[in-house]
Amino acid sequence: MPCHVFGDRGLANFDAKLEELTWIRGAPSQGWRAFLRNHAPDNAAMDVFVVPTIGFELLYAFVIVRLDRRDLIWIDVTRHPTAEWIARQITEAFPWNEAPRYLIRDRDRIFGAIVTHRLRAMGIRDKPIAPASPWQNAFAER
Repeated sequence: MPCHVFGDRGLANFDAKLEELTWIRGAPSQGWRAFLRNHAPDNAAMDVFVVPTIGFELLYAFVIVRLDRRDLIWIDVTRHPTAEWIARQITEAFPWNEAPRYLIRDRDRIFGAIVTHRLRAMGIRDKPIAPASPWQNAFAER
């Protein structure tokens, strides 16, 4: 008997609590795929990856891709990448008013405070992907 009483009153009470919580929290935010779909013209993605040469040397390639048309915006190669070098590449890739609204990137250590400050100074919102989720940056990933 107590289960029936609790069940009848508990469900009504649960619905009221759920409505109260949604009102306090607000509507849930959009997911990652909805973000990409809604802001595709304003998005770009960047990545740094290793390129082995014939002489067994390692080069580091930096690439920036626009997501709406999947245009390759910028590519450059170096032997010793630094945060200053990446910040300079971002500045050269987006002159004047051609900068995207959002720039999607990995959580690599090379994208340090210098890169974040440069993005902020250019009016670009930094969007790092979730840890261990390379599918979120599939446009710039290998």
